[in-house]
Amino acid sequence: MWGLTLKKIVALAVGAILCLGSFLLWTGSSSDTYTIADSTGDWGYPTPYGMYPRGPGYVRMSLVFDTLVWKDRDGLVPALATDWDYLEDRNAWEFTLREDLTWHDGARLTAEDVAFTFRYIQDHPWVWADASLIDRVQDVNERKVRISLSRPYAPFLTNIAGSVPILPRHIWESVEDPEQFRGQKALVGSGPYRLADYNKAQGTYLYEAYNDYYLGKPAVKRLRFVKLSQEIAPVALRQGDVNFSRVPTETAEGLEQSGMEVEEQPPQWAAKLLINYYNEPLGRKRFRQALACAIDRQQIVDIILRGHGIPGSPGLIPPSNEFWHNPDAGGEKHNPERARRLLEGLGYERGPDGYYRKDGRELSFNILCSSQTSRQFGRLAELLKQQFEKVGIRLNVRAQESKTLDARLSSWDFELAISGHGGLGGDPEILNKMILGKSFNSVRYRENEELVRLLKGQIREMDRQERQEMVYRIQEIYAEEMPAVTLYHPRWYWVHDGSVDLYHSPGGMAIGIPLPLNKLSFVDPKAR
Repeated sequence: MWGLTLKKIVALAVGAILCLGSFLLWTGSSSDTYTIADSTGDWGYPTPYGMYPRGPGYVRMSLVFDTLVWKDRDGLVPALATDWDYLEDRNAWEFTLREDLTWHDGARLTAEDVAFTFRYIQDHPWVWADASLIDRVQDVNERKVRISLSRPYAPFLTNIAGSVPILPRHIWESVEDPEQFRGQKALVGSGPYRLADYNKAQGTYLYEAYNDYYLGKPAVKRLRFVKLSQEIAPVALRQGDVNFSRVPTETAEGLEQSGMEVEEQPPQWAAKLLINYYNEPLGRKRFRQALACAIDRQQIVDIILRGHGIPGSPGLIPPSNEFWHNPDAGGEKHNPERARRLLEGLGYERGPDGYYRKDGRELSFNILCSSQTSRQFGRLAELLKQQFEKVGIRLNVRAQESKTLDARLSSWDFELAISGHGGLGGDPEILNKMILGKSFNSVRYRENEELVRLLKGQIREMDRQERQEMVYRIQEIYAEEMPAVTLYHPRWYWVHDGSVDLYHSPGGMAIGIPLPLNKLSFVDPKAR
């Protein structure tokens, strides 16, 4: 099924050469510029409200806008703030800012800007922060700000202080529609880089170093992001035309042997089968369990990932997140015979063509998938189609452009769909976001009262051991209710030339972004 004719192979090779040629004409070469290849290209306008709300979009924005705290290779480190304290009796956090902070336009950055930012996200909700957590914000003095919370919130340092980009009050206080705010003023931040050029159609970004950055002049003068397919990336890396790119898994070893460095991402991203449980029969738990029994996750890993990954965790949190992963979460395993028994127990009868029917209606679903995720999701959908057919369920594959698919997921306009997200290596609040949240990746499942109660309770529990017990139970319930099926956790490989010391931050950047493109790598004087 996956084979290619000689004609197709030649056509692909010619297309790759032409694409690489036009790419090289655009990029040129410069020892002062670090070029990062990305197969998607455009991840939105790099402001807090203009970015596309996925990890790469946040990374591009984070080069321009800083947070109170950040992460390096070892964990949390000071950013705009040098010190912080939790005032338990007040349920408040106090942050002391660095001296002599400036915005890109030369204006001073003070506690007043920090206080303004948290008030602003209360009036203009920001996609990655729950502003209802903020009760009151006070700029105690020019360098100290106190953030009082409406309720205890365990992951505050990473998911709020380490994720919310601080805005300049003198610019944003007059902005009423932040999603549409564009232009030079919108791009005034306090980060190590300023945006010099952005081309949405071509998916390119060019950043220039902000020489007055508070951690010192960035070691890399320019950062360039270019759109380039993973299939072409190994050639561009070998020729020195790009410095960094994700590559197909089968090419990583050869590139490493040629002297390049490989960053392997721990399996902390998930591909999921989303299920519209508002539709019958998908709303029945036993029917969803039958779907799970039809799926051979190990075969998916072997074929789709060529072994570079692990089967999906039924409780969503992967084993690589050791403290929070529940190895006994259970869930349904691959068992076609049990799938058939469950279906027949729900009144379905298998016809002579092998497909189940009930009341004269064939058991058939449309499954949506992205047409742009390196063709992987399309192949995954076809493999799921085969696995479902073996137990008597027909699937019709419908490929969609990525942003169209996300829009349909947001409006819950699907039967079955394949989607994915990261953030699973960080704080377990990701469970709240992916089970109760309203994003296009969330299952938005509130049908089990105990699950909802535990999710709301675990992020308020400040005792780490007690919180772990709650998170373990959440995974058990999720695996049984199965509002979605976690299909796999891939191992991804990024290759770079070693001129910059890249690394994965523990638990990922901000809310858990598993990308080895930490802005501190480019600031470090050892870079290049």
